[in-house]
Amino acid sequence: MKALKDQDFPWWLVALGGIGAVLFYQVWASEVYSSAMRLLAKGIWLTIFVTVVAYAMACVLGLLLALAGLSRFRAIRQVARFYIEVVRGVPIMVLLLYVAFVAAPAAIYGWNWLMAHLGLEPVKTRDFPLLWRAIIALTLAYSAFLAEVFRAGLQAVDKGQIEAAQALGLSGWQRFRHVVFPQAFRMILPPLGNDFVAMVKDSSLVSVLGVADITQLGKVTAAGNFRYFETYNLVALLYLTMTVGLSLVLRRIEARFKARDQR
Repeated sequence: MKALKDQDFPWWLVALGGIGAVLFYQVWASEVYSSAMRLLAKGIWLTIFVTVVAYAMACVLGLLLALAGLSRFRAIRQVARFYIEVVRGVPIMVLLLYVAFVAAPAAIYGWNWLMAHLGLEPVKTRDFPLLWRAIIALTLAYSAFLAEVFRAGLQAVDKGQIEAAQALGLSGWQRFRHVVFPQAFRMILPPLGNDFVAMVKDSSLVSVLGVADITQLGKVTAAGNFRYFETYNLVALLYLTMTVGLSLVLRRIEARFKARDQR
């Protein structure tokens, strides 16, 4: 038993903490590291903003797609499946570029056509910020994956409980809110957390559009001071700090749900 406990001790976390401590000390002691950190720090909040907003929107859209995929109407199921399969089959980078430079201008063209018939002023393509184009692209990409996560969780709920809730006179919305979704959420919490961590990393893709996140500022900083080793050490450290921190928080939340279910 003692050997098992020693084996389960998070030595990997100790190692990461040691590496992080060394790098943070360099930020305090080295002018190169400290100047690079001052520049990169400006992109932290933008990275967090892109991640949180895109993931929240993807969760809402993914849940709607999952419900559409479980609809009793065949046409709705087929439309949802078509969307999921197409979006999952396109690389996120390609989808990002497509939304930014094809779908967004097309949407603006359609909007201007409608506004022209209503006698209103048209908008220009540059009025649609690249930041929001990137957020929309990440939302579309992750909604397809999250739809499958939600679908699996909803289908895993025991049908007997749904029938019992129906026998008690609960409406469809009440059954979903009080019986189906709470149980499904407990089961899908780990994959939802994994996708959220993945979203933090994939948010770096917005740098291809020039959005000033951590990765983009890292490229600009390295191009200016030619200290690629120090700059990208800090970029990696910032992403590791966010992803590992999130992973630990999510594990804690999962443990609490598990302890509550065992009571």
